[in-house]
Amino acid sequence: MPNKKIRTVCPRDCYDSCHLIAEIIDGEDHPKLKGDPTNPITQGFTCPRGTKDLDRNFSSQRVQFPHIRNKKEQNKLGRKCKWDEALQLVSDRLRETLDDYGKEAVLHLEYAGNMGLLTQYFPQRIWNSLGATKTDNSICSKSGHDALTLHYGSSHGIQPENLTTQKLIVFWGFNAAVSSPHLWRLAQQARNQNQAKIVVIDPRVSETAKKADIHIQPHPGTDVAIAYGLANYLSEKGLTDSVFLEKWTVGFEQFREESKKWTITRLKELTGLKPVKIEQFARLYGTVHPSVILIGLGMQKSRNGAEAVRAISLLPALIGLHRAFFYSNGEAYPVNYQYLTGESLTSKSSKVVSQVQLGRHLAEGAFKFFYIYNMNPALTLPNQIVFRKGLLRDDVFVVVHETHWTETTRYADVVLPALTYLEKEDVVIPWGHHYVQKSNRVIQPDEASRSEIWVMQQLAQRLDLKDEWLFQPPWQAIKVAINKALTIPNLNKLLSGTQATLNSIPLDEYFTPSGKIEFASSTASKQGISPLPKQAIIQEEPGQFLLLNSALRNYTHTQFQEIYGEIPPIVHIHPVDAKTLKIKDGDEIQIYNKQGAIQVHTNITDTVPPGILWSPRQFIGKKGKPQNCLTPDTPQSIGNGSVFNSTWVHLKKI
Repeated sequence: MPNKKIRTVCPRDCYDSCHLIAEIIDGEDHPKLKGDPTNPITQGFTCPRGTKDLDRNFSSQRVQFPHIRNKKEQNKLGRKCKWDEALQLVSDRLRETLDDYGKEAVLHLEYAGNMGLLTQYFPQRIWNSLGATKTDNSICSKSGHDALTLHYGSSHGIQPENLTTQKLIVFWGFNAAVSSPHLWRLAQQARNQNQAKIVVIDPRVSETAKKADIHIQPHPGTDVAIAYGLANYLSEKGLTDSVFLEKWTVGFEQFREESKKWTITRLKELTGLKPVKIEQFARLYGTVHPSVILIGLGMQKSRNGAEAVRAISLLPALIGLHRAFFYSNGEAYPVNYQYLTGESLTSKSSKVVSQVQLGRHLAEGAFKFFYIYNMNPALTLPNQIVFRKGLLRDDVFVVVHETHWTETTRYADVVLPALTYLEKEDVVIPWGHHYVQKSNRVIQPDEASRSEIWVMQQLAQRLDLKDEWLFQPPWQAIKVAINKALTIPNLNKLLSGTQATLNSIPLDEYFTPSGKIEFASSTASKQGISPLPKQAIIQEEPGQFLLLNSALRNYTHTQFQEIYGEIPPIVHIHPVDAKTLKIKDGDEIQIYNKQGAIQVHTNITDTVPPGILWSPRQFIGKKGKPQNCLTPDTPQSIGNGSVFNSTWVHLKKI
């Protein structure tokens, strides 16, 4: 009997959105997952998470029954119960909150744990029907999106498969070898087939930097200055495209005047870069075409992050290229998300609060009912001590719908078991590339687990909600939401298994007030923001270290710890700093600031510069304290985004 193959799609928050093949082999208990070779991005391979997703599906950490808990007893699972009892308790408490406190006291929180349209978006209909409070989804990439929109009218750039035609590829604050192995593979193909040069700009000697042709290692937070310095060099050497600038841009004169201030000497003082390094890169960028700059999401998670993104993105226009950058392409596709979530189907308004500062709102008692799915906020949000204090309030009822036991489930009054993506059907719209296909169910669902849609509709029935669109067949909603986004004329082809591409906004369309690239943003001026990118003053704290963090290849945010073990609670420190503090490799140290303290082990390495620490993101310290008890919850001025990589700490040996 031949092996059976089922095509599915990884829905995780990742650049690559891999198309996968589950091969069901006769005589074996579970299928095997591998990358789909027919997808130009996936190219037949997948990352360490994708290969182990089936193992994670059958992990002992799966939530297998509804549980009613005493959230004060965080180390106990609580008692198992039947779905009917759990749903009745949840709906009763939700109704009481609405009656006693109003819709603004109800908060729902979801993010990108599973980015399927039927997992992340469609279940939001009940909360929009109620008019419940929502967050601004600012925790990750929003500041960068808003920054790009100021100058381009939208945030999309080139498609990743175009990397193979480039002669110069710049990874700016982007450790693609870890965070996006498929984009990194495409860059390597450009190098091998097209003799492309790869440049990496990163304060750390990352995995990508080690494999680059040129590594530029500036002081953190000086990216705006570097961009202006490059612009100044290009203008002085006559390497700008005056015809393009005249036809496609406005505000270049203002931008040019600002760039004149950033001489090589001034750049050296601020960035720590040697003039020869700056000039080498500037000359390459001005003479080697075509080129592309890939802007990392992690780089913009800092106080000056949005400013850096907007400054970097304007460089391609100087040399006559339309949007020759890549940040995130999710906004390029005409998917009607407002229809999917029900936001456009209701007249009720919803209060929106800062996701970055959610802990403050929660701790102050702003909410009485808190529903969480598709996210593990008790590790991922900043200012964790305050956030967890809010979760433990006696007057807030916390419900978590989750596939696995997490740090967040420990703070829940009710835990509901959810299906994994391998146990249901969905459609995933990538934010990295433009290939889409139906995600098919690979294995039989866990008997006690339920989908997000099922739970939503059960609660809607118990609350006697009357909006008909709450009960619309999900695949009918999918057809309405994505029909205009697909290049294939018949949506049924997609649903029957055909791989399709998404219609994308052309690179030379600009939705700014002028209809052009705006070097000096008129929208920013109206919002009280500087029309030009601004280099912030670097506020170094005497006696403190700047703590940077980024991903490891075995983890998607906090997922896969049940497969690969805990995220290592380590911090990388330069040998000079270690010697000054009399710290040896492997020593246990305490990192602390006014927000909290964690205990970690040291790794002495010259991959970080003096004065800088690096650690894997979202780990738990030696005594159970999360890394994010150190991170500030002050949002950026553009996009209200997070500033994880602007965390200043002291350290001492234990």
